[in-house]
Amino acid sequence: MLGERIRKKRKERDKSLSELSELTGLTASFLSQVERDVTEPSITSLRKIARALDVPIFYFLLDTEEQSPVVRAENRKVLKFPQSDQTFELLTPDLSGQMELMIATLKPNTATCDEPLTHPGEECTFVLEGEMGIEIGEDNYHLKQGDSIYFYCTIPHKITNVGKTDLVFVSVMTPPSF
Repeated sequence: MLGERIRKKRKERDKSLSELSELTGLTASFLSQVERDVTEPSITSLRKIARALDVPIFYFLLDTEEQSPVVRAENRKVLKFPQSDQTFELLTPDLSGQMELMIATLKPNTATCDEPLTHPGEECTFVLEGEMGIEIGEDNYHLKQGDSIYFYCTIPHKITNVGKTDLVFVSVMTPPSF
């Protein structure tokens, strides 16, 4: 299903596998396997694909049918990869509005990405549980339960669980970009 949505968006953007490979730095062979649901991409790879196709990551996980303004806990769109220590859940009904709200869980000693990343817009992150290390440009911050941070997403950033328990945080991004 994920692969089918990626293929559909790639074709809508009139891109070949080779062109998508060049834009993402991922091999055409790997992209083909992803599109055929033979393999699942890592979060980092999915970010590259989403960025190259100019859509938020959650675009690939959303239903296209009419959405209710209410998002029930059991009906959240969840982004979780095999062998991953991260879970991201969309708290907004879809990505058609001006902002995106998500809750994330990271296991100890894991990060949201391999290398700090950038995307358009602004973000505010609130720590519900655990301890967060967040790198924003040259600056590093340590946040604990109840702390929040606001930043411009055009500055490279990366969130890491620096505690001994799960890190649970809520992020609001505008425009939707995860």
